[in-house]
This record gives sequence, C-alpha cells and structure tokens, in this order.
Amino acid sequence: MAEIKKIATRESYGNALKELASEGADKLVVLDADLSAATKTGIFKKAYPDRHFNCGIAESNMMCVAAGLSTMGLVPFASSFAMFAAGRAFEQVRNTIGYPHLNVKIGATHAGISVGEDGASHQCCEDFALMRSIPGMVVICPADDIEARQAVKAAYKYEGPVYLRFGRLAVPVFHSEDYKFEIGKGEVIKEGSDVSIIANGLMVNEAIEAGKALEAKGISAEIINIATIKPLDEELVIKSAKKTGRVITVEEHNIIGGLGEAVASVLAEQYPVPMRRVGVRDVYGESGPAVDLLHKYGLDADGIEAAVRSVL
Repeated sequence: MAEIKKIATRESYGNALKELASEGADKLVVLDADLSAATKTGIFKKAYPDRHFNCGIAESNMMCVAAGLSTMGLVPFASSFAMFAAGRAFEQVRNTIGYPHLNVKIGATHAGISVGEDGASHQCCEDFALMRSIPGMVVICPADDIEARQAVKAAYKYEGPVYLRFGRLAVPVFHSEDYKFEIGKGEVIKEGSDVSIIANGLMVNEAIEAGKALEAKGISAEIINIATIKPLDEELVIKSAKKTGRVITVEEHNIIGGLGEAVASVLAEQYPVPMRRVGVRDVYGESGPAVDLLHKYGLDADGIEAAVRSVL
C-alpha cells in the first residue's frame, strides 16, 4: 500500500506563490515580517527576490505597506503567524485594509493548537472570529496541499481582502489533482444519512477518519469540507442538515466565533437541527507535541466520534 503524502499547508503557501509568479502573475508581491523561513515565503523570495519585502518584526506596519502597494495596482500577500497577522495587526487590517476594501491578501501561518511546542502565546484560536467580524473580508482555511495551493491562486484572482489560514503540521493530501477550489463553495467528501460532519483545515482529515470508524459501527456520516468560512456555503449546509437531521462542526479554533457559530447561525434562522460544535472550548492552549494536544483538546477522530454519539 502506497504511503499517504503529507505536506504542511504553510509549505503549500510558499509553493503556490512561486507557481503564481511563474504562471505570469506580474502584479504579485510578497511581504513578510522576518519569518520567511517559517511562513515558507522564502520559497518565493529565492526565486523572485526583487518582489519579496521583509518588513521586519513590525506586522502592523506591514499591513499598512501592503495597503499602500495595493493602491498602486499590485496584489500584495502580507505574511506572518496568525497570532500576529490577525491578532497584533487587527486594527490596521480593519481600518487600513478592510474599511477601504483594498485588494490585500493575508497569508497567516502557524494557526491553532497544532503549533504545538510554541505554546499558548502562539496558538491562535481566535483568528476566524477576528477576521469574520471585518465587513467584506473573505476567510479561507484549506484542508490539504492541493486545496491550499488552489486557494492562494483563487485569492490572487479575487478582487478584495482575503484572509488565508495555513498550518504548521504536515497533513495528508486527500484531494486529487483534478479538484477545483472555488471561493464560497464547500464540497461533499462522502455521502451519508445519519449525521453531517462539517469541517475545515486539518480537521477535515480527522473527520474523514472519524467517518470510517463510525461506518464500521453502522453509522452513516456525511463528511463536508467547507474551506471558505466567509462567505459560507449556506446552501450546502442547509441541504446536508435536511438530509441527515443532525450536524457536527469541527474546527481547530475556539468554538466562539468560528465555523461552528457560522453554521449554527444559518441553521438557527433557516433549518434548526440538533448540533454540536467540536473545537477549542474557550480555553488557551499549552505547550506540547501537536498530535498529543489535538487529542487532549478533542480535535481528532476520537473527539469527533464522541460528539457524533452525543448528538445521536
């Protein structure tokens, strides 16, 4: 049996930027806050050094530089850890990029509990909530290498601000090369009839594994990947809820303000069904191996299976 390929989506980010430039994206420029080795924008920098700008450890200033570049017709990708891109620079993202609706893309890496040993100060589990609150901001969290690279390219083509979230942990590549990502559209990975499991980011693979375990026990789970948290694919959410009558959301984020609340809001207004949210339950993370932390916080196949049993 062939070994499953694993790639961190932050690696996908760097590769996609380089691919975009090689494919003729002549307006593309990349900014980084002295973290290009970690965010993987160094891949782009090596190939196109004159289009990569290190703004130093000054994330708020970097967002303002990106805003200025966008007014000159360029398409800047401002890159840093999620904690700094969404957290430290929130005011500049809101007022300098969001308010004038500028064509700036934010590449946020090292998000969530899976940052691991870096600990609570760097494990940003609030970025979905922060970025969703900015009017007109598109928020995307891809699930694997193929989807991540396509999301970067879709963001480049999109006119307006986009927040892209990437992970540090290597995750299985489950999409085929013919997969087509579209902003605002989710996908049904596996059909089911007993419960809908809606996930994004590295939680999609955990949902797939949970679905296999449930299937072995006679429970049919519909697995849905919704990479675009905003705008949410409301039509797919409601369609699946009507089909199964029960919904579980799964995200590597606080249960407050993220995918779970976005889905819950739609269902509460249009088609209420029993629902559970799997995520970080309003606590800070801690330092430790990524896989162990995911298990401790219930962000793995075991945690998802337990949530399904509770809603059944």
